[in-house]
Amino acid sequence: MKKVLLIAVSVLLASTVLLASSCSETTADEIRIGFIGPMTGDYANYGLLQSQAVAMAIDERNAQNPIEGVSFRLIIEDSEGDVARGQAAIEKLASVDKITGLIGGVFSGVTLAITPRTQAEKILTISGSATAPGVTDIGDYIFRTVATDSLQGIVSAQYAYKEMGVRKVAVLFTRNDYSQGLAEIFQEEFTKLGGEIVALESGMQGDKDFRTQLTTIRAAQPDVLFLPNYVAEIAQILKQADELGIDAQILASDGFNNPQIFDLAGELSNGVIFSDSEMQTSDDFRKAYNSRFGDDPDGFSFNAYDGANIMMDAIVNAWEQASDADKAALKLDRKMIREYVANVKDYPGVSGAISFFPNGDVIRNIGINTVENLEYKEVGVYSIKGSELVQIR
Repeated sequence: MKKVLLIAVSVLLASTVLLASSCSETTADEIRIGFIGPMTGDYANYGLLQSQAVAMAIDERNAQNPIEGVSFRLIIEDSEGDVARGQAAIEKLASVDKITGLIGGVFSGVTLAITPRTQAEKILTISGSATAPGVTDIGDYIFRTVATDSLQGIVSAQYAYKEMGVRKVAVLFTRNDYSQGLAEIFQEEFTKLGGEIVALESGMQGDKDFRTQLTTIRAAQPDVLFLPNYVAEIAQILKQADELGIDAQILASDGFNNPQIFDLAGELSNGVIFSDSEMQTSDDFRKAYNSRFGDDPDGFSFNAYDGANIMMDAIVNAWEQASDADKAALKLDRKMIREYVANVKDYPGVSGAISFFPNGDVIRNIGINTVENLEYKEVGVYSIKGSELVQIR
């Protein structure tokens, strides 16, 4: 992972792409795919890494020239992780840019806010990172290539109780759809198993000081501190917990799977245990991504790359079945595009095989991982069969 200066340069380049892509003119020689994510601010690394993955997928597809004389075009909009900005972004992409598909909106809160519009416009939407349970309930044009919080929270709670032998957990979450949803699911499952939540504390997204909450947590003497947050907050919490002498095992969620944590928290990242979608990641993709961008992809980047490729497969399929007149006008059947994705089975993605449940959720197991010497390491892969935790490998 490059340092802040190089990240800033990448964000500037992404912004340049955005400005160059803002023309409202519609043409018959390009198919537009939108991306909404945080490209600036504390959470920019999530948007940067995913948008680079999508750009890579689109460039590779254009090199194959699947539709003669027509190219795919990526239009990036910056949400800053903010709901209002996300809504403004989808208004532009839908009304002005006339996108055919959308990758995003990265965070669950933004995705929940923008998908009513994409559903109404029948814009195929695939998120590689929005995990809140209600995302795909918005409608049948909404899919995701990341496992839901419902499964992740249950597996995390069962793993803590049954595999780690933990009985006392403190939870510190931020008040957004992603973090709060995971906290609630974890709390419900852990207490149902017989465990005790000895402290339940929260802060606002963007907060820098968690010492008040951590002081309360320290007094409760938990065995585990569960942090279902993004890396900007996790890094602050790790540093301040260390300063306060809290020695509880840190348990996190998939928001931790972003290599920026190593820059922000350093050695304090070592030993953290976190859950994420099971990923049988492609080394070839990782190397190609690093060679092009100088960054290592996070777990969500694998998901976004796969989502973009599945989307383009669906669009090419619709074009191939269109009439000559509709091909000439690039008038594609959006229902056909949506049905192609719904019927994807065992797609050989860089994140592993992808299939979808009827509601648009990806079929995935949950990986339990840790950090050793500032590198991610898989501990095991788990699923829930009935109500029991089952180790897959």
